[in-house]
Amino acid sequence: MCGAPASTDAASCGHCGARLATVACPSCFGLMFLGAKFCSHCGAKLDRKEADQSEQAPCPRCRTKMKAVVIGVTELLECPRCEGLWADTASVEQICADREKQAAILGMSAITPPPESGAVEDKVRYLPCPNCHQLMNRINFAHWSNIIVDVCKGHGTWFDRDELRRIVEFIRAGGIDSARARELAELEERRRQLNAARMPGAWDSNRGGEGFGQSDRDSGMSIAASLLKAFLR
Repeated sequence: MCGAPASTDAASCGHCGARLATVACPSCFGLMFLGAKFCSHCGAKLDRKEADQSEQAPCPRCRTKMKAVVIGVTELLECPRCEGLWADTASVEQICADREKQAAILGMSAITPPPESGAVEDKVRYLPCPNCHQLMNRINFAHWSNIIVDVCKGHGTWFDRDELRRIVEFIRAGGIDSARARELAELEERRRQLNAARMPGAWDSNRGGEGFGQSDRDSGMSIAASLLKAFLR
């Protein structure tokens, strides 16, 4: 509109306020200018096409009708207004699996990025799933990435503008492996605390010093099983 320099991280021109025409990168899902051949974030070549769509689902954020697109090999719904992305459950799993493989091949798993803080909403708003229209859960991706995404367990995940790029960078830098290691360490610490808490009352005086009773063992196994089940879920 005016020729002023602009960044793909901006939603509009800082000089004249015109909306910038951007699309998602097929590799890192960062925003790149429409017409650019390569992504300014990772250097990947633009690979994007619009897909056939029987009906248009509403954007969870702004209620604009979303467009079906294929970015690389990933099928997504894209909001033309707020530039958020909707990915079904299978697509999210595939994105995470592919980026974990890339991290292993590149040998980047040991380089865990510091959790990046995004823009904080002034007022928390729960968004409806575009499929079932039920309010979605707000989840911190991998429990410590500091990237809050909206998840419908049965249908998919909503990513606000630039959130998917940040998640891809988190995964490629070994964030998933580090998150797993942290959860295992926390589970082990809970088990240690549980054992330590049970020690003072473990002696069964009615049995003349025979140690733990069968009920104690059953109770301890039940608690440990509950912790493991919660971790796996």
